[in-house]
Amino acid sequence: MRGRPDRAGRVNNSIEIGTDGAGASVRIDVQELLATRLLVQGNSGSGKSHLLRRMLEESAGLVQQIVIDPEGDFVTLADAYSHVVVNAGDYNEREIATMGARIRAHRASVVLSLESLDIEAQMGCVAAFLNALFDAPRDHWFPALVVVDEAQMFAPSASGDVSDAVRRASLGAMTNLMCRGRKRGLAGAIATQRLAKLAKNVAAEASNFLMGRTFLDIDMARAADLLGMERRQAEAIRDLERGHFLGLGPAISRRPLSVRIGSTRTATRMGTHSLLPLPTAEPQNMRTMLFAEMESAPPRPAPPPPQPVAATELMRQIAASEAPHEDADAPAVLDIVEAVEEAENSDAVVIAMLREMLDDPECAFQPEAYLYQDFSVRCRMQRLKKVPLDLAAFRRRFALAKGGVFDPSEPRWRDALAVADRLPHDMFAPFLQIARAAMEGEPCPDDESLGRAYGTRSSGRIRRLVEYMEKQGAIVVRSDFGGRRSIGIPELGLSTEAE
Repeated sequence: MRGRPDRAGRVNNSIEIGTDGAGASVRIDVQELLATRLLVQGNSGSGKSHLLRRMLEESAGLVQQIVIDPEGDFVTLADAYSHVVVNAGDYNEREIATMGARIRAHRASVVLSLESLDIEAQMGCVAAFLNALFDAPRDHWFPALVVVDEAQMFAPSASGDVSDAVRRASLGAMTNLMCRGRKRGLAGAIATQRLAKLAKNVAAEASNFLMGRTFLDIDMARAADLLGMERRQAEAIRDLERGHFLGLGPAISRRPLSVRIGSTRTATRMGTHSLLPLPTAEPQNMRTMLFAEMESAPPRPAPPPPQPVAATELMRQIAASEAPHEDADAPAVLDIVEAVEEAENSDAVVIAMLREMLDDPECAFQPEAYLYQDFSVRCRMQRLKKVPLDLAAFRRRFALAKGGVFDPSEPRWRDALAVADRLPHDMFAPFLQIARAAMEGEPCPDDESLGRAYGTRSSGRIRRLVEYMEKQGAIVVRSDFGGRRSIGIPELGLSTEAE
């Protein structure tokens, strides 16, 4: 790591973060910080993010910086410095790990923005990313400052709403960073709103502390212990102003001192929230602005009437053919004609009835025996002489129809049906929904659509269904940290859009 030369030509590895109570400069020795790590604590609004931004700006030319940014606060560093912003929601776990390895190899300063992810996805992403940094080859163990904002999210002291597997992976990665990262050149600088929510074995590895305003007794007591203060002195932590911190550690000061953090060159995209005057519009005008589009929107059109069944003309022809004929062979000839015409038109009747049945959203969850009985009644209502499909044939045609394939004789479905035939018949519908989306370049069907096609409302069964089809080689699933899923069908050489 190369520092800045001072006026005497000596290398100066320290940065100024603010001033003390007497107005004297307070500095952090970056070289020492890399060896001893940093813990920042303060309630929301105490100025933690401002402190981290000041430290990052001042040390940008001294050391490689890697920022774990849950809220997208630090992406503006790229506007003034050489940081590369990585939007985690655009990549999957393998791609995030690959980028982590390349970051160490090329010594790039990056901001990993997690703002588009939910908490569980954020924890999984951070685990993959930190593990890739930690597992880099020895030749790439260059010094790097790893700043983690809201560290209590990634190293929680207790289990929460996320799965145990994700929590353990994230906590393990944070523990490696703070406990074993130094030998690999990784120096953790973590910030948390509450010490009580941060895992103790992660917090205990820091030797430098900057404690901001906090109000809860348990957090004040832990902060006072870390600063070497008596319990009765802990009240001073409650009285700190915004942007003021108590600092201690080999990289800051051997004795606790008060620090007022200096200004920064960049700012968060959201800025700071302050009071604004309310709009002066009259209540009626405000109502007009709020509800104008809804009040002027045309009423939802009534659903179109069902299309006339194609067999109507056939029924009239059958009725007309009952007139007596003088030719003795005419009845037999008419029977043959009627049979041919019914065979030609019955498939159109079947398609029309399947569409009518699927207009009812609940039919996908009905037993097949009930559905077949309904289908048979509809056939009699159309005055067909016999039901054109037996139960087995109906089961297949109905599954295909739920997948959007009403006419399996169309050439464009040939390859997709060949793949579907390797799966159980109850999986035809969800597979064909995926295949149709891939063929038409549409987003991947969501779990609700696949569940309706499969006849279940259980998200667990849908996950097992997708896993089974993937194990059979029928599909390949790709998910990014944004939760967007795309599914490819190798034999068709197609993939859905991410959804």
